[in-house]
Amino acid sequence: MGRYLTAAVRNALYSLKIFSLATLFSVGLAQMAFAATEESAVIDGSHGVILLYHHVATDTPPSTSISPENFREHLEYLRDNGFNVVPLDKMIEALQTGNPLPDKAVAITFDDGYISIYDEAFPMLQSFNFPFTLFLSTGPIDRQQNNYMSWDQVREMSEAGVIIANHMVEHPYMLTRNEDEDDDSWLQRQESELLEAEQRILDETGQSHHYLAYPYGEFDPSIKTMLDQHGFVGLAQNSGAVGVSSDFLALPRYPLASIYANLDTAITKLDTKAFNVELVTPKSPVTATRSPAVTLQFNEGNYNLSQIGCFANSQPLPMEWIDRENGILRLTPDQEYQGRRWRYICTAPVPGARRYYWYSVQWIYPDQE
Repeated sequence: MGRYLTAAVRNALYSLKIFSLATLFSVGLAQMAFAATEESAVIDGSHGVILLYHHVATDTPPSTSISPENFREHLEYLRDNGFNVVPLDKMIEALQTGNPLPDKAVAITFDDGYISIYDEAFPMLQSFNFPFTLFLSTGPIDRQQNNYMSWDQVREMSEAGVIIANHMVEHPYMLTRNEDEDDDSWLQRQESELLEAEQRILDETGQSHHYLAYPYGEFDPSIKTMLDQHGFVGLAQNSGAVGVSSDFLALPRYPLASIYANLDTAITKLDTKAFNVELVTPKSPVTATRSPAVTLQFNEGNYNLSQIGCFANSQPLPMEWIDRENGILRLTPDQEYQGRRWRYICTAPVPGARRYYWYSVQWIYPDQE
């Protein structure tokens, strides 16, 4: 009897061993799959899109205007097509900390403080229950300048949950030096105006987010360093989506005015994702040439390097992969670009989706007023 019991125990132990090995193997595979999924998620990261508006009117400068009818179309499209409109501070916080954002996350922003934002956009956004951010230039509001809202109206919006943030005092060309002004004096002047505007907003609304929307979207490394020293996030005006690897001293926003206010042209931008990309050289958007070259490094992400295309003024840019294995790309244009500001845009399709990755390089030629 003891002999048979021993054999039975032996068989049971053997079966248990086989079961344990199989279980460990299955758990190991599951852990490997989870790790691969987690790594892929980290590489691709969270994404969002920040929209930029100025006037919501038909009797204001077309270059910075969208009609109330077109603006409502934008809001209806966001509501009806699965977009998640989130407050700007929640989007920035999530991206800075690496926490997830809902898919198709969008933040809505306005610059300057024009009265049409209060009269037209504010009630529309309330009816859609969409949060938004208002970047104020405080000087025109202090002077009660025509076509701007009042502090009473700003406070009403603030009390309704609108984020009120900094757009300097007098909406300056921040790169412009006064006559006989050296670099230190120029930067101190920008710093003083930045902090004055932040204090006025705090005094009038109780809000101080340390977000600056650069007037005209203009900045350079010195200005970015100054912002960083004061704990600010910077927001620019060049197009592109935002992600965990974005430059939080120059976050891109999509300007939706003039020809870009048309919903047909905006739809593709609303649904974009951010490349995992670094600007290698030059570090400054300020250029003394009208055909500046740039080197970018596209790091690992859910996109195919061979499908990246780069453009300026809707025309393809010459592309040279200096080191394809490490994603290093050189753009050397073969033409000159006009105006004070222009951009190079790079895109690539999102695999398995009708969406695009989008990144742009801002250029500023300060001598052109």
